[in-house]
Amino acid sequence: MEMSPLVTALVLGSALLHASWNAIIKSSRDVMLDTALVAAGAGVLALPLSAFVPVPASASWPYLGASAVIHVAYFSTLVAAYRIGDLGHAYPLMRGTAPLLVALFGVALLDEHPGATMWLGIVLISAGILSLGLLQRGRAHRGATLWALANAAIIASYTLVDGAGARLSGTPAGYVASLFWLQGLLFVALVAVLRKRAALDYVARNWRRGLGGGLCLISAYGIVLWAMTQAPVAAVAALRETSVIFAALLGSIFLNERFGRQRLIAACAVVLGIIALRN
Repeated sequence: MEMSPLVTALVLGSALLHASWNAIIKSSRDVMLDTALVAAGAGVLALPLSAFVPVPASASWPYLGASAVIHVAYFSTLVAAYRIGDLGHAYPLMRGTAPLLVALFGVALLDEHPGATMWLGIVLISAGILSLGLLQRGRAHRGATLWALANAAIIASYTLVDGAGARLSGTPAGYVASLFWLQGLLFVALVAVLRKRAALDYVARNWRRGLGGGLCLISAYGIVLWAMTQAPVAAVAALRETSVIFAALLGSIFLNERFGRQRLIAACAVVLGIIALRN
């Protein structure tokens, strides 16, 4: 499998959507409730979609169940990392470490063997993204770092599980729809138990925000899962994490955050990585 121009363009669009729903959570006063809100929004949108797409092949059902549980762990560690750490530190660590783990474990689990230029692209993209978090030592928090690294391992886990599951499903759209209503149900149920009345009140007041974030979430990951059926999982995973650069650009344009030399160097490394993936 190779990265076609269409797959490359769509995964970059997915990265922009991913940065958008993370920006919604970034601006939140209550990270747990806003994360649950976005997960619920994706689940609500996915449920009617399930009626219009094929049912995933039964061979993919164990992967769906495993991925839904792993995603609950993903949302939980995401909340923990954002609660005690700076987004500019935690987010790059989470998104930059995961592609390397996916590439390494994909060799054994998916029998994928990226070529030299693809490995170069993966390493350049990960290095560019990680530099945004690792060089912000003044803001680093040990607890946030540990939660972010745990989250990266979880991202790698669900990426590998879903890469295999989507291929077995025979219908990436059906797999996405089933995954999002199932994981949304599990995570929202967990938050409802932990926060009870506050969660219901929050959803009632902010449901439009949840639907917007949920649309970005389900669209972003849906594109990625489709791309994993068309190209190597490790390459798609690395390209998806350019969302960190998009987040930096969005912050610079809309939030008056300084882009700076460090982010420019990181962006250049990511661009070179994208070029390497395409060769």
